[in-house]
Amino acid sequence: MLIEETPLDPAALPVEAFRAHLRLGTGFSQDDLQGPVLEATLRAAIAAIEARTGKILLARGFALILPAWRDPGGQPLPLAPVASVTELALRDAAGEESAVDPARWWLEADHHSPVLRPAGLALPAIPARGAGVIRFTAGFGADWAAVPADLRQAVLLLAAHYYEYRDAGALGEAAMPAGVAGLLGPWRALRLGAGGAA
Repeated sequence: MLIEETPLDPAALPVEAFRAHLRLGTGFSQDDLQGPVLEATLRAAIAAIEARTGKILLARGFALILPAWRDPGGQPLPLAPVASVTELALRDAAGEESAVDPARWWLEADHHSPVLRPAGLALPAIPARGAGVIRFTAGFGADWAAVPADLRQAVLLLAAHYYEYRDAGALGEAAMPAGVAGLLGPWRALRLGAGGAA
C-alpha cells in the first residue's frame, strides 16, 4: 500500500504559466473563477503524468507499507526520483512501530528504479502479521523550475487538453494526446516481462 503523506503544495503549481499557455487574459472579473479551474486541471494533468511515468514531479512525502519484502536483499521503491528515505520502521501485529537504525539500510538512488538496500545481507525481518514501513521523499524538487523541461511542457499540454475538453465527460487512457505521449516516452520505465513487452 502506497500512501501520499504530504499533499501537493498549491503554491508550487504553475498556474500563471498555465494561464499564459492558454493565452488567458488577466484583470477581468472572472479571474477569481478561473483560478480554481486552472489549479484543478493542473492537478489532474500532474497526477496523470505521474501515474503514467512513475516519476513524481513536485517533491512530496510517501509511505510504502508492505506485509513482506519483495526481496530481502533490496526492496524496490515504486516511485522515482527518491531524494531520501526518511525512515524504515517495523510494525507489529498490534500496529506499534519501531524505527530501524539507519546504519542498517541505505538508498540505492536511481532515476527509474530506486532500491532500499540492507547494510548487511538482508533487510530486517518483518514481524508476523505486521508490516515494513518505508517513508521517503520523492520528486524532482519543491518548485516547478526543478521539473525537467520536457515534463513541464507535457503537463501544460495535457492540462490544456483537459481544460479544452473539461465538459466532455471522463477522459481515459486514449485521451492522452500524441504530443504528450511522445514527451513522456523517455521517462517511462522499461518493464520486461513475458515476451519482453515494455
